[in-house]
Amino acid sequence: MILRVLLICMPLLFTSGPAAASPALPEDVRAGLELFRQSAGVGVDLGDSRQRTLFETAEKARSEGRTDEAGRILAGMKEGYWAALGYLNLASDYAKTDLNPARALVALRVALAMSEGDTVSDRSQHLRNNLLVRAGYLAYQHGEFDKAIGFLERVDLDSFNTPRALYLHGLALAGKGNHRAAMQSWHRARKYPLAYPGVADAWIGMGRGYDLSGFLGQAGEAYLAANAAFESERVTLRELATKIRQNGAYKTLVEDARDTGVDWFLSDSRTLTQPRMAYLLGFMEDPAVQRAAGRVAALQAMAAKLARYGQDLEVFQGALTEQLASIRQQDARKSTASLSAQGEELDATVQRLTMKAGSSHKDRLGDLQKTLSDAQIRLQQLQSRASVHPETLEKMRREALALKQQNDLLASSVQGLLEKAESALDELALGYVESRDQQMAFALDKTEQQIAHLYEYLALENLGEAKP
Repeated sequence: MILRVLLICMPLLFTSGPAAASPALPEDVRAGLELFRQSAGVGVDLGDSRQRTLFETAEKARSEGRTDEAGRILAGMKEGYWAALGYLNLASDYAKTDLNPARALVALRVALAMSEGDTVSDRSQHLRNNLLVRAGYLAYQHGEFDKAIGFLERVDLDSFNTPRALYLHGLALAGKGNHRAAMQSWHRARKYPLAYPGVADAWIGMGRGYDLSGFLGQAGEAYLAANAAFESERVTLRELATKIRQNGAYKTLVEDARDTGVDWFLSDSRTLTQPRMAYLLGFMEDPAVQRAAGRVAALQAMAAKLARYGQDLEVFQGALTEQLASIRQQDARKSTASLSAQGEELDATVQRLTMKAGSSHKDRLGDLQKTLSDAQIRLQQLQSRASVHPETLEKMRREALALKQQNDLLASSVQGLLEKAESALDELALGYVESRDQQMAFALDKTEQQIAHLYEYLALENLGEAKP
């Protein structure tokens, strides 16, 4: 194939002037060149790595403030995950700088269209839900409530973004004055674990919804229920921090999330899904956490593999040692030497009989003598092998011992790295739990303020009614 390409390219390199005749290209080469020309500058997929490279180039331009250039690069990309991600980041920049949300919403719509071209369905679905929530929040911020509702109602109900979408959906409905429908959305959001974004706000929103609807008694009950939920969640978070310190973050958050048994973490579950899975998803949102958890998983797999190798080498070395101990090399040599002496005596006897025997028996005695000679040769070979076999086994045993020592050193090194990686992950997990506890404390403070304002309002109302 290389020779064919050289033969095709040589006329192109060494002919000069416009009159040079075009070489006749083979059909398969011509078709390949045509596809390559079509892919250049038109966004045809040349591989995920190429799309990622273009995305990174656009990100560099965007981070330097050259949003127009970033947009031109993204426009030349093939539809898919990386193009959609680029438009999402571009929309975030537009939302920060523009007073009018039109440009940011256009970028988000383009990102939604691009995400449909992603061949990885799970990744595409997650990005799509994220884009819809962003678009809904942006529309709500600028008072376009119907548009926000349209975006948010397209979010999947089994997504990490669902609780936040339900909360924003309620806000958009409340912005239109439909407090009853807004409270229905917030009630649905409250069924998810408090670890999800938007759930704590939905608990507070229920009280606010009753307040705006004029049901002050129900508003107070909703605030008190939210207060109790936040207090309970803080207890859960303290228990979670204790588990992380005792068993490590990887086991507590990753491995135990696969279990289905009911334990302390599920004892106060008020939700449709497992709280620890919600914490795991929230914790893994951070790229630094993803890298740290990946290191722990890789080192654990490596440590397990080295442990299996060590066991196999130990068993192999033990088998060789037992085999060497069972070989009685000296007895084998004595036995073969005795047989060889007996064979020599028989050979001498046959020779004497041959000399005395008649012609009719000489042929048979000759065959017998040949058989004895072959037996002598085989005994010598067996004796040679018996002397070599133990040395071979001993060499293999020493090699197995050396490999076992190297494997033990590697296992010790990996174990040290694993402990450091687990410690780093534990530190990140404890920081995450502390931040969640601070958020719960802030939400608790808000509910207490709302309860105080409500009681103050009711007290003033009672005083006003008591005046003549």
